[in-house]
Amino acid sequence: MRPCNPLLIPILVLALAQFGCYTPQGGLMPASNGALTYYSTADEPKTVALIDMRNGENVFEMKIPIGKQLVMNFVADGGDDPVYSPDLMKYEIMEIGTQVGSLNNSVTVPDAYSRRIDVFMRQGERYEAPEENRPLRTDEMADRPAGWTPQGGKADYRPDPMKTYD
Repeated sequence: MRPCNPLLIPILVLALAQFGCYTPQGGLMPASNGALTYYSTADEPKTVALIDMRNGENVFEMKIPIGKQLVMNFVADGGDDPVYSPDLMKYEIMEIGTQVGSLNNSVTVPDAYSRRIDVFMRQGERYEAPEENRPLRTDEMADRPAGWTPQGGKADYRPDPMKTYD
């Protein structure tokens, strides 16, 4: 059996670092400069905002759809302006539980010392009782033939069983 090439291990580590591992806990090798993941569920729908602390301006805001996750990764010195937006934030909306994937969207952002991430809980969907005077649906009891009701009755809604679907 041949020993493993020592150059192969750093290449594998670099490949894992480039693609990342996206979980709220930080993934395989959590680090302070790794990808950030925020889930949005029916119980906890979230909105994430990135604030420029120098002027209080919203640089980025995303209402995460329910059942999805927002993954963000910051690249130092990837921005288009060395003073106002020197870093690049790459992000993607994914299904909850997705741990590997590419971040196809990007926006230039302030450096790490000039930005803040705020996470807000939105109001969830509320149940509203139906209106009393609404039109009846065809599957409600009042629209069913007599043979389909609990009281029973003549099943005259099918004149010929062979032509039920015609």
